[in-house]
This record gives sequence, C-alpha cells and structure tokens, in this order.
Amino acid sequence: MSSIITSIKESPMQQIHHPLLRHHNVQLSIKRDDLYHPLIQGNKWRKLKYNLAAFQASECRQLLTFGGPFSNHLYATAAAGKLFGLSTIGIVRGPELDMHNPTLRFAHACGMKLVAVARKDYRLRQQKDYLNELKQRFGNVYILPEGGTNHAALRGVAELAQTLPEHDYLVCATGSGGTLAGLCAGHTQRKVLGIAVLKNADYLNHEISQLTSTHHCDWQLMQHFHDGGYGRFSDKQWRFCQDFRATYQVPLEPIYTGKMMYALWQLVAQGYFPAGSRIIGVHTGGLQGLNGLRYRGLLKTT
Repeated sequence: MSSIITSIKESPMQQIHHPLLRHHNVQLSIKRDDLYHPLIQGNKWRKLKYNLAAFQASECRQLLTFGGPFSNHLYATAAAGKLFGLSTIGIVRGPELDMHNPTLRFAHACGMKLVAVARKDYRLRQQKDYLNELKQRFGNVYILPEGGTNHAALRGVAELAQTLPEHDYLVCATGSGGTLAGLCAGHTQRKVLGIAVLKNADYLNHEISQLTSTHHCDWQLMQHFHDGGYGRFSDKQWRFCQDFRATYQVPLEPIYTGKMMYALWQLVAQGYFPAGSRIIGVHTGGLQGLNGLRYRGLLKTT
C-alpha cells in the first residue's frame, strides 16, 4: 500500500476570480481534493489512508463498514479494497439491494460484499452489542464507522490542513463532522467553518467537540445552508453548481461541496468575511454521487 500512497501527488490549489469577490475585497481559493485520486477522492481518501494502514497492520482479515445505498464512503472503500487487494464488506441501509444503483453496482464490481439490513437494524451501527453480533457473523473484521470518521481518519485530514498556504478562513462541507475535526487537528491559527449539509445538525457540535478535545481550534458549524436537508437541494443551488463548473471548470455535486460553495458565495455577498480576508474552500470530492442523482432523476440540466 505504501508505494501507491507515495505515488499520489498532493492536490492543487485553484484561485477563483469574480466581481463579487473583488467588490468585497476577499480572496477565494479552492483546495482541489477532487483531483487527489480518480476513484478515492477528497476527504474519503484522507479518512481511509491511515485506517487502511491500521487494517493491514492488524490481524483482521476483512474491513467492514456502513453506508446508505448511494454512499460516497462505500464507493471509496470498495475502490480502495480493489486497488490494495483488501477484502471489504459493506452494510447497506435498506431492506434490499438495488444492483442497478450505480454506486452499489460499482462497489460489487470492486469485490465488496454487500449486505442489506433493515433501517431499524442500521440505526444500531454504533452500539457495541450490534457490532459484536457483526463480528460473530463475519469473523475477524476491522470495523470502520459510517463515513470513515474516527481518530485515524483525523490524522489523514489533518495532513490536508498542513499543506495549505496562508489564509484566514478554511471552509468545508460537514456531514458527520470528521472533516471539520480533522482540519482542526492540523490547523490551529485561523478559523474553520463547517457548512452543515443536513437539517437539525446541532448534535454535530457535540460530536466535533469530542473529536477535537485535544486540539485548540477556532471553529464554527453553520447550520442554515442545508437547502432543505440532507440529500435535498433547490433548483437555484443546482444551477449555481452548473454555472460554477462552466465558468471555472470545477465540477460540483449539490449534496456536499456544491452546498458548501453556494453557502460560501452567500456569506461573501452578506459581507460575513472582513475586507482583505483570504478564504480557502475545500473540495471534498464526492462527484460519483452525481450518477446516483441522475439515476434517481433528481438532476435537471439547464
């Protein structure tokens, strides 16, 4: 695995120029982690990197993790299993598997064993008794939480923060809190903003606080830009994503990074950032999710 890790180059920075930014006298750059790897993009690669190393160093024979039927995490974990010759199991939320779903079809093609569980059972995924049942069922498995967020994941995301040029604000999309916490672990001098992509995300403040308890960091979770809730988005936001791609050649999906960039744009327009601010938005990948949205008929092309 080490030879593949060292062969992957650091992702580039891209500066964005727009009249809105000039008007408010702020600079915006994007950390293009969507270009980190063609299959294991962005924060998913960052989170997996040291978990894969820990798995290989353990006596476990299989890596088991969790995700919804269109999960970026399942997709990336399956791809990593294929690339590194690792045995993977995906516990999928839902009573059955739709193998026409492009995410699950890809994961299956990579050799991941997919196991559908009822929603009531899936809700137990963090409980010790349920995890023990899975270990009894599947044997000696390395269990990786949903989304890949744990302390090994933070180490990988912290490396991202340590590669960045000087800035005043660092902004990322926030689903489970792992990326925000990881950025804090490697970033102690400037403010980190997390754009919550789901409704009722106040509980994430506690989750992030627990993950960052040993790191001093000025961070804030912004909860008013979810655009309808997790997996939901407005036509206006999707048009923003398409216009952004056409103008800057930066592809966005409307669930995570697109929602973050749309929120960042609104914050600039509202004068949230002081004049002279240097802002970096983190592109956390997840572009495979576009195929799932098309499969469900949720995207309109202008």
